[in-house]
Amino acid sequence: MKIEEAIQSKIENPHVRAVVNIRYTSNWMSTTQNNFMSQFSLTMPQFNILRILRGAKGSITVNTVKQRMVEKSPNTTRLMDKLIDKNLIERERCKNDRRVVFVNISGKGLKLLAQIDEALQKSSEEILVMNNLTDDEAHKLSELLDKLRG
Repeated sequence: MKIEEAIQSKIENPHVRAVVNIRYTSNWMSTTQNNFMSQFSLTMPQFNILRILRGAKGSITVNTVKQRMVEKSPNTTRLMDKLIDKNLIERERCKNDRRVVFVNISGKGLKLLAQIDEALQKSSEEILVMNNLTDDEAHKLSELLDKLRG
């Protein structure tokens, strides 16, 4: 569906059209991904934290997690608290500097990510929402978005 059809408005300026299209598509993708993650009682930012911790292959600081987040959030600590309450991650204060906090993914968190990975393989269109693009088109889109950010 063309953006003008989706928002039922005509946009003459191609740069304005692109910005509106990016914002609209971003919100659409977020909704689709959050709906998928809800079956695992996670939000996309929580999923992102779990993936960061799995990729770290060991304890890392809370600040490192914040730096690696796809969507920067002022409430990352609260998101981590919820993951701790679900026993998906573990937190430990640095023995040498009490201001530094380390986090690590738990075995339960790794199992949940494995379930999510399996579900993604079975129904990738639900979360990736990129099935309408060829690999070349997806690559070009990424290049254009990188260029847009400078």
